[in-house]
Amino acid sequence: MAYTPELSPEHSATLRRIAWAMRMPMTKALADILDYLGTTLDPNKVCSSYRDKSRCPTCPFNRKGTHHAKNL
Repeated sequence: MAYTPELSPEHSATLRRIAWAMRMPMTKALADILDYLGTTLDPNKVCSSYRDKSRCPTCPFNRKGTHHAKNL
């Protein structure tokens, strides 16, 4: 990954609490949260603003993509 965003102390604490509740490491909890958002956010809004179309076949917002099919 070319860019790794830093979490504020407050957001880090929130993620830590979510991870504890999920009984998993923070990195896994964050990945699961992002996968979940891929199933709940409006894909049209996300896809229409996305600049790199090379990941579309495996993108969680692509409801017809391979990522979505393997997570059903």
